[in-house]
Amino acid sequence: MVRAGLTAERVTIAGAELADEVGLERVTMSQVARRLGVKDASLYTHVRSLEDLRGRIALLAADEKTIRIAEATAGRAGREALVAFADAWREYARRYPGRYMATQTSIQIDPELAAKAPGPRRAVELTYGMLRGYGLAEPDLTDAVRLLRSTFHGFVALEAAGGFAHERSPQQTWVRALDALHALLEHWPESASTSASREGDPS
Repeated sequence: MVRAGLTAERVTIAGAELADEVGLERVTMSQVARRLGVKDASLYTHVRSLEDLRGRIALLAADEKTIRIAEATAGRAGREALVAFADAWREYARRYPGRYMATQTSIQIDPELAAKAPGPRRAVELTYGMLRGYGLAEPDLTDAVRLLRSTFHGFVALEAAGGFAHERSPQQTWVRALDALHALLEHWPESASTSASREGDPS
């Protein structure tokens, strides 16, 4: 029996829940249809394809993660903001592994949907805003954003895969890693071009 009120949002949420349970790469339209108690064909009234569904899951996850990060970092700056940002990121990845992976995977997203989604834009604003608190400007800002993303994603991906078998707990390493990032951001190294420019400045 077809459930009443089937919408693109309900299909997306069902797909996201399934992704968290079995992994994003294992989600199929048939599985989502069974979860909703409908025939496969019913889904295509609301989403065009599996890739479209994956894109919608990615946008949903970006919105959810950004909201959590915004709430965690509100009113904070410096190390407190960095730690709150990182902890919110890690917690979301651990709680919603499937939809988190959607935010870290190359997916073709409908440009119209992407334009309406506040999550990705807000994520950029939050990240750059936090890093400006360390006095960084371009191109260092972009380099720092990539460093944070590499560190956070690399850590949570290894943790999820059981890659930390040493007796020292991952939490202890996480805390020290954030300490190290904070120290680096406070003492961000000058680029070779900047140093050369200063050396050549007659003033």
